[in-house]
Amino acid sequence: MRLLKNEEFSNSPGGPVIDVLPAEAVDAAEKHLRDVLAIAFEHAHPRTAVVVFDARCGLAIALTEAYRRCLPAATFIDFDAVSPEAVAASFAPLAPSDLVVLIQSTNFRLDAFRIRVELFKRDLKVIEHPHLARMPGQQALYYIESLAYDPAYYRGVGNALKMRIDRARCGIVDSGGERLIFASPFEPAKLNVGDYSDMKNVGGQFPIGEVFTEAQDLEAVNGRVRIFVFGDTSFSVNRPEKPITLVIAKGRVTGTVDSTPAFDQVLANIRADEGEVWLRELGFGMNRAFSKDRMVSDIGTYERMCGIHLSLGAKHGVYSKPNIRRAGARHHVDVFAVTEAVILDDDVVYRNGAWQV
Repeated sequence: MRLLKNEEFSNSPGGPVIDVLPAEAVDAAEKHLRDVLAIAFEHAHPRTAVVVFDARCGLAIALTEAYRRCLPAATFIDFDAVSPEAVAASFAPLAPSDLVVLIQSTNFRLDAFRIRVELFKRDLKVIEHPHLARMPGQQALYYIESLAYDPAYYRGVGNALKMRIDRARCGIVDSGGERLIFASPFEPAKLNVGDYSDMKNVGGQFPIGEVFTEAQDLEAVNGRVRIFVFGDTSFSVNRPEKPITLVIAKGRVTGTVDSTPAFDQVLANIRADEGEVWLRELGFGMNRAFSKDRMVSDIGTYERMCGIHLSLGAKHGVYSKPNIRRAGARHHVDVFAVTEAVILDDDVVYRNGAWQV
């Protein structure tokens, strides 16, 4: 069954235009989410679950149906059918280790109630699926595939990468003719691999699949890197016709080759607010559902792509740096490197589109 495009389908006369996903896509989502719930979240009776959803796009509708099959005893709340106060009140009866699932075509807002932050404060488990409307048609199928949970891969490769990163004295990202050199040890790597056993909070934004760090000494990062995608001012994936080369000196972007007006605007916005463009995060994406040829428009989802992503701008709340004031750090823009190889010390840990650990 082919997917209908946005312009081909409407729920009702004059109503919003919504993709329809094939039944087998819902079946796949059900299978993947059962694994996520059982293995990553260890959610089982008698624990309670609340699922807050909307029906503004086909992917949200498909995920809601999949969760109905996985969590038949859960409370399901249509965000658009009740008041914000009613949504917030639905969380009140929950006890620590209960589960909240947020299925969002955009991003739910409850005035001053910061949903995930407040739920984590109460020791609740949280699964967030935001910005689903940004991924119609074929992208929705990629998204569903990205939910597949392979614990041996994510936990095995993820922990092996963390061990290599944490003991490395230096690193190189080879982007095909250009090299970005990290002449510094790295900050202790953080895992987003569906293993919450040593974490205070259980859950976060899905899909998962990432290990990330940054140089301990940001000014020890120099060289050039070719990027094939960047997050634009609308937080969407922007793929220029040819890769843009970033020139990095002492941890800052000092020049570009083959830039585009859209990317120039991103850099101009950062410089206007922060004065210069720092390169901070070094992300080791692990999700094999996404690649250079299998893309989704939402930058926060595509960030899990199997390969290297970097962040531009001074903002990176996980790590503190003495030469960067948190109060003045406003930008964190993800860019995605053409990744021929990744080298930590003398070991090649990425080649031919896969992690070698």
